[in-house]
Amino acid sequence: MKKIKQLVMAVLVFVLTFAGLPVVSADTTYTIQLTGTSTGHTYEAHPIFLGDLDPATNTLTNIRWAPGIWDSGKSRFGDAADKAASLSAKGDDSQEAREFAQEISKYLSGGGRKTVSGQNGTTTISGLAPGYYLIKEINNTLYKKNEAYTRFMLQVARDTTVAIKSYVPSLTKVTKSSTTGEETTITDYSIGDTVPFQLTATLPRNLDDYSEYELSFNDSLMPGLTYNNDAQVYLKRGDEESLITDHFNISIESSRNLTIATSNLRQVPNVDASSKIVVRYTAQLNQYATTHASANANMNVASLSFSNNPNTALAKSIGTTPQSKVQIHTYQLNVYKMTERGGALPGAEFTLYKKVNDQYIKVGTTQEYKRSNFSGFKGLGSGDYKLVETITPKGYNTMKDIEFSLRATYDPTLPTTRTAIQATSDRATFTYELTNGIFTTNIVNKKGALLPNTGGIGTTILYLAGTGFVLGAGVLWIIKKRVNKK
Repeated sequence: MKKIKQLVMAVLVFVLTFAGLPVVSADTTYTIQLTGTSTGHTYEAHPIFLGDLDPATNTLTNIRWAPGIWDSGKSRFGDAADKAASLSAKGDDSQEAREFAQEISKYLSGGGRKTVSGQNGTTTISGLAPGYYLIKEINNTLYKKNEAYTRFMLQVARDTTVAIKSYVPSLTKVTKSSTTGEETTITDYSIGDTVPFQLTATLPRNLDDYSEYELSFNDSLMPGLTYNNDAQVYLKRGDEESLITDHFNISIESSRNLTIATSNLRQVPNVDASSKIVVRYTAQLNQYATTHASANANMNVASLSFSNNPNTALAKSIGTTPQSKVQIHTYQLNVYKMTERGGALPGAEFTLYKKVNDQYIKVGTTQEYKRSNFSGFKGLGSGDYKLVETITPKGYNTMKDIEFSLRATYDPTLPTTRTAIQATSDRATFTYELTNGIFTTNIVNKKGALLPNTGGIGTTILYLAGTGFVLGAGVLWIIKKRVNKK
């Protein structure tokens, strides 16, 4: 978080009389009510011009520079009455009024000022003699980073109300559901998948008040994501988008902290307050993604840094939006090989496939565990899978392929957004560990039919059959010989 520098909001208010108001004494004072204020702000009312109230016409006469204006300022702007008259001819929100307010703020000594603490809703500054006042926010009083300082406004008033105009941008970060393709802030993917992200910034309504406007997307990727170096920036106006990547500097630090920034958005053609700035990029889910369901597991956060002081005569200051978060889940399948009696059966190897566009694509293959009955596949997202036994323990039948579906549900309002995981199959049953993101199945293998052993009953049957053939042949030879003798 950057340290707040010279933070100033200023409102130039003229405390004058209006026609129809009662005649007042020379020592009558007035109030200014600032609406839209909040705690944490401190406002100052600096007199710029003072004058005498004419009870006959209810107008301010004998206008002069207030004591709190430096002599160098008086010399620069000349006669007070003439300057006040030229400003009165302009609109309250005119360019001339804003420029004068910006420039005169450089020549304030502090003499005669009134200071009040901001209140939620309305803040009142009272005890003001008839004259022209510059209302500004005192330096270093704005501690909430997602705020901006209202631009200078010129107002003619006595016992008047001034609305504080302060606008800030906003940021939304989303990804796409791995199953539906719809925009979401929570979903799951498999290791190796390409995960899309989109960041959308709206701009402040008073963008035109800034001669320069700094805007920076600050995106922190989780360790389980590898940035694909493909960020693109677009200007969105209504339904139309145009590529503006060349106006931004894109950098990645420590493979995780992505920054997409411009020092002056006003230099981008066709940008206005109704525009949106859209960033799109992708990242690959890698082996460091965790299956755990803690609140911050696999969390990706982004924020905007932005100019928040349109008063260019004063020091630059930067605000920061609240973080926008996206969470990517992933899961693990554990397979245990068992005998018919429930004992561990080592020596198997399994290959897992995932259905993509109606075709099964290999996800991974476990090693042959000669001393263990466990096989594990980490990093699975929702989808349809097929488990194939590629090496079978000796003496056992190969398992028939198991097809199953993995699904998960989420609730973004909960501290741990994962609410359920489920794997379903016609040929296997699964158990689940919701917090750890693990689902488990036991594969039971049956022994195959064995060939006969030497000396067994099969051998005896062969012997008997052979003896029968020999005896039969002998009988046929004797019969044939007797026939020949006859």
